Amino acid sequence: MLVIDAANVIGSRPTGWWRDRPGAARVFVERVRATVAAGRLDPPVTVVLEGRARAGADEGDVDGVEIVHAPGEGDDTVAVLAEANPDVVVVTADRGLAGRVRAVDAEVVGPNWLLDRLVD
Repeated sequence: MLVIDAANVIGSRPTGWWRDRPGAARVFVERVRATVAAGRLDPPVTVVLEGRARAGADEGDVDGVEIVHAPGEGDDTVAVLAEANPDVVVVTADRGLAGRVRAVDAEVVGPNWLLDRLVD
């Protein structure tokens, strides 16, 4: 299972995402879904959205990509998912979150690992 800290991944590149957080989330989710459909990422994939970015994609599972809206901090939701799922890989560069998920034996990869795999 792959769990993506969307805020951290989207925010890792200065693309102007902050001007339209829902739009940036929508485009990101579309790219993740296209990448899974192309066979470049194996499902299941969970994308955690927080704050205003939640308006960019509805919750639910479509084509092996589940969108989860964090009720508060996205980090807390990612940590809960990591603890509940064995063999999870978490995508984040957040050191605090990485430490939390490593404490439950989850693997952590950085945003570039994912961004290098995404289809355009």
